[in-house]
Amino acid sequence: MWESIFLTLVATAGNNIGKVLQKKGTVILPPLSFKLKVLRTYAVNKLWVMGFLMDIGGALLMLRALSLAPVSVIQPVSGCGLAILSIFSHFYLHEVMNIIDWMGITLAGIGTIGVGAGGEEQESSEVSILQLPWLAFVVMIVFVLLNGWLRIYKRQRREQELMEYEVVEEIIYGLESGILFGMASVISKMGFVFVEQGFSKMMIPLCVSISICCSGTGFYYQTRGLKHGRAIVISTCAAVASIVTGVLAGMLALGEQLPSAPTARLAVLLGWLFIMMGVILLVSSTKLMRHLPWPLRNLIPSGVARNFSLRRTGSHRVKDPSPSAVIPAATLHHLITTASKEKA
Repeated sequence: MWESIFLTLVATAGNNIGKVLQKKGTVILPPLSFKLKVLRTYAVNKLWVMGFLMDIGGALLMLRALSLAPVSVIQPVSGCGLAILSIFSHFYLHEVMNIIDWMGITLAGIGTIGVGAGGEEQESSEVSILQLPWLAFVVMIVFVLLNGWLRIYKRQRREQELMEYEVVEEIIYGLESGILFGMASVISKMGFVFVEQGFSKMMIPLCVSISICCSGTGFYYQTRGLKHGRAIVISTCAAVASIVTGVLAGMLALGEQLPSAPTARLAVLLGWLFIMMGVILLVSSTKLMRHLPWPLRNLIPSGVARNFSLRRTGSHRVKDPSPSAVIPAATLHHLITTASKEKA
């Protein structure tokens, strides 16, 4: 169990840090296209290539982790990627994090330890190949309901001639993308389960291909929401929905179970809760800092306060399409200032 958790942490670290390195590399690069000159420019940029390789390596390690452990364990632990990204940004990009960031990192770490301590090896249960269309049908029903709800609010917004997104619209886009991200992990796991049951090994690339389609569609929905909505609401809903979907679908479709011992079961449940709380705190730390009372805010070191002001000025410009790699505004502020110095 600990091996799969370690692989998951390394994989999600590769995904998130790789995206930051790619982001930093593309600051001085032209928009990506299939022109040979542009592709060559990306290929010789060491920072972008390093980030790309880390991102791909993380995806491969995640598949390996899914082959070893239940998706109801892997998916919540993967939510710690945001904590790893924050630590990397602190030491590599010299960001000064606020107290809520550190609280989120601590909760995510405690949650990971709880999941690892309480988790237990499980025998593969019988899974019918008909589970794939059944899962597709359930997701389709959920999306019909969510999109119907979304249309109602859009119509109300047009009737009232409101320009800004309603909170409900942001939540729906976040939920839709998060559900698809969670289903991507479940479908990848199903490929390995089918092979263990004696199906052809072609089930693995087939399920991985379907998983990639789910992830791509999830990025599409999240990007639509980020175009006009607030990144903090959409990213938080996506992260939580991804974890909850992975856990529920893993139990209902793959027959995964909670540990039999009461203490271990409590450790896993608390681990899931702490990880989700940590992710929420990390995503929303900037906004939460604004609502802290002045006496408490004055207790925060000046470096943290400066970092908070940087995040506040940059938060309206930053929109990142990946829920597992929400790049803090201060990180992008550092990247932009670094790029301007390089051009000068």
